[in-house]
Amino acid sequence: MEFLQDAHTWEAAGLVIFVGALIYLKVPGMALAALDDRAAKIRAQLDEATRLREEAERLLADIKAQREAAEHHAAEIVAMAQEEAVHLAEDAKAKLEEQIKRRGEMAERRIALAETQAAAEVKAAAADLAAQAAEAVLAARLAAAKSDPLVDAAVALIPTKLQ
Repeated sequence: MEFLQDAHTWEAAGLVIFVGALIYLKVPGMALAALDDRAAKIRAQLDEATRLREEAERLLADIKAQREAAEHHAAEIVAMAQEEAVHLAEDAKAKLEEQIKRRGEMAERRIALAETQAAAEVKAAAADLAAQAAEAVLAARLAAAKSDPLVDAAVALIPTKLQ
């Protein structure tokens, strides 16, 4: 029995007993269950990560679409603003031209009115001067002759006319 004195035999027997005890206590099943649980948790985390990635990709696509829509809308607003600015400039130019034309016509009317008034004032002044000259001539005639021969002839004709 030499093999009972061999250290390797006792080491092998101890190992067999230890493995038998582990199997009797169901340690390999618990280890496998723990590994299965760990694998399930990892699988659940991977599934959650995949779901989150897909959701993030969807959100990114939505945000890109919204950004493109916003950029398109902003471009439309800029184009409309430019068109409105051109339209307002044209309207302002037309109104300015109309106002200049109206003011020119008004100035022409004022000038014509001033010319008419000046002509009327000149005529009135000429009439006044003519009346003053006639008055002066008549006053000089009357002063020179006590009686006017025309008036004397007309007075002489009065009795014949009254008959």
